[in-house]
Amino acid sequence: MWIPILLLLIGFALLIKGGDWFVDGASGIARRFYLPEILIGATVVSIGTTLPEVMVSVDAALMGSGSIAYGNALGSIICNTALIAAITVAVKPGIAARKSLVLPVVFFFIAAAVYGFAAYVLGSFSRAIGIVLLGLFVVYMVATVVRMKADAPEVAPPVTEAALEEQSGEDYTVESEHSGTKDKLGKDILLLIVGAAFIALGANLLVDNAIIVAQALGISEKVIGLTIVALGTSLPELVTAITALLKGHGSLSLGNVIGANLFNLVLVSGAAITISPFALPLSGTIGGINSSLVLDLPIVLLVMVLLTVPALIRQKLSRWQGIVLLGIYAAFLSLQFFL
Repeated sequence: MWIPILLLLIGFALLIKGGDWFVDGASGIARRFYLPEILIGATVVSIGTTLPEVMVSVDAALMGSGSIAYGNALGSIICNTALIAAITVAVKPGIAARKSLVLPVVFFFIAAAVYGFAAYVLGSFSRAIGIVLLGLFVVYMVATVVRMKADAPEVAPPVTEAALEEQSGEDYTVESEHSGTKDKLGKDILLLIVGAAFIALGANLLVDNAIIVAQALGISEKVIGLTIVALGTSLPELVTAITALLKGHGSLSLGNVIGANLFNLVLVSGAAITISPFALPLSGTIGGINSSLVLDLPIVLLVMVLLTVPALIRQKLSRWQGIVLLGIYAAFLSLQFFL
């Protein structure tokens, strides 16, 4: 029993470090190709922080454990919102710019509607649902890139020796700001490869040993996915939130959480469902109804509404939001072990 727990912890560590290195490497490579920082943050970094959830859910789907993929996606959203974002809001409420929140919030609730349709109406997650969710991911990324390009200020081209000589008629020698670029590029590629390998290995260790621990303790796979696995794969977002809070950028944390929640539905769930469709998991009932329909999905919608709607209306966060969300998370965790 202790060996699976140890391997579970090692899997967590590999996922966290692998995600960290992957983002560093990908960001470095993007900068070498002169991509604007704002585009890097909206694409590479956002996807990078969600990679642990992607790898865990895809690996679980390939193993036929759809309930882990399902529980991990929903659990990560609840953890991101009612724990990570809640802590930052409760400690230091900040400004929430409506313009930057509208797009991810709208896409999140569209994806949630597709997810709810599959759960409440179909009772299963077919490959068609997975493809629709992945399609939403692509549309969102395209819309984000287009918007970021439209909002980004013009960047002056780099000064070259030829340009200076043409302007003055004199010879100039401009020292390249990218001296040693080959060495740095090699390091970034290495970080990217090793980070991806760590994520893949960590995902395998996490899923395999989570299932072993769940069976040994008599706890359902869905509960493990909603709690332990979800918290472990949300740690990159937690680190980002704490760092942003310490630096006085609470709104950055809010945007990261909402973006990560959207990716959990459209990318994490979309990939897992497309690879291995599954029926709606059943780990318990409330009033004779599947607890996912009564508790998990409604909690996902509730915490996102509590976090985003007041922020969109008032363009700022309030301490009461964080406190209420933390209370919901504590109650949610408690209920999982009584179902």
